[in-house]
Amino acid sequence: MPSTYEKRDPCRTYIAPIAFEIGSIAALSEEHFGPILHVVRYKADALDSVINDINAAGFGLTLGVHSRNESTYCHIESRARVGNCYINRDQVGAVVGVQPFGGQGLSGTGPKAGGPHYLYRFTKEEVVA
Repeated sequence: MPSTYEKRDPCRTYIAPIAFEIGSIAALSEEHFGPILHVVRYKADALDSVINDINAAGFGLTLGVHSRNESTYCHIESRARVGNCYINRDQVGAVVGVQPFGGQGLSGTGPKAGGPHYLYRFTKEEVVA
């Protein structure tokens, strides 16, 4: 007998967006997908520590940065090890082959889907003589 979940029509399932304030990035032990926003408050002089925490988490699919300060978001983008860093825009809906999308660490293979080096990810060079 199917479970209650299996009886649901996936096209009719809706999960309301939600935001959680957490004390640090270390509170996340796995990736979370969906309309979820995790908020971490930090002092401006602790920005590098927050970036280090993001990098140490091991996950690196997507990072969204919203800032009016160009030097701040450029600094974050240059240091954060993520597949995609979206600055001052939404971070969903990348179209494969049109908008590159990939992850780093525990969040992907590295090459961006549809990017110029994507095919090489699935090949193995071999010399036969």
